Amino acid sequence: MTADLTSTAIPDFVSVLSQAKNAFQGQVSTRPKPEILVNALLQAEKAAKQQRLTYSFESLIGKWRLCFATGTKKARERGGIVLGKGLYVPKFIAIYLSFAALEQDLGRGEIGNQVQLSSVSLQLTGPAQYLGKKNLLAFDFTQMLISLFSRVVYEKPIRSGKVQSEDFYNQPIAKLPFFAFFLVNENFIAARGRGGGLALWIREN
Repeated sequence: MTADLTSTAIPDFVSVLSQAKNAFQGQVSTRPKPEILVNALLQAEKAAKQQRLTYSFESLIGKWRLCFATGTKKARERGGIVLGKGLYVPKFIAIYLSFAALEQDLGRGEIGNQVQLSSVSLQLTGPAQYLGKKNLLAFDFTQMLISLFSRVVYEKPIRSGKVQSEDFYNQPIAKLPFFAFFLVNENFIAARGRGGGLALWIREN
């Protein structure tokens, strides 16, 4: 089922995520506690699975700023992975995720991950592919760029991933990092990473 972004019925978890967005942008003074936000993300993920929601690659295109992330930790008793408590990203650090389409019909595009601290910017880019039926975006970073005062001071191909960019689309998903998106709208996106952590990004442009 394709997600209906025009529905008038707003689930409670959307209200919590909207409050987190508004607080992060300075529109309201009170933000949800981390445990409340984590619970809202889990509710959103559960709802997406139950309703079999799907989102288009087009809805991801743009630039998004990381607002909140959980990380994971190993569970001692069960030997598995459990969510960390979660942290809001400090405002003095800007972490962006961006997507651009190359062949939208095939879900092929480019991903960018940028960390900006004062006048220094580190950006990783590489190929990405979106599997719409699973809301899954696989990617691999192949290029690094460092800027100082908006001037590029270092640019070089990297092998942070396991494949060259030209071989990327022939690789099985099991060999690639990915995000499984479970909530996408015009204001924010939320996903679970391959490592199990949850994250919330807010649209930048």
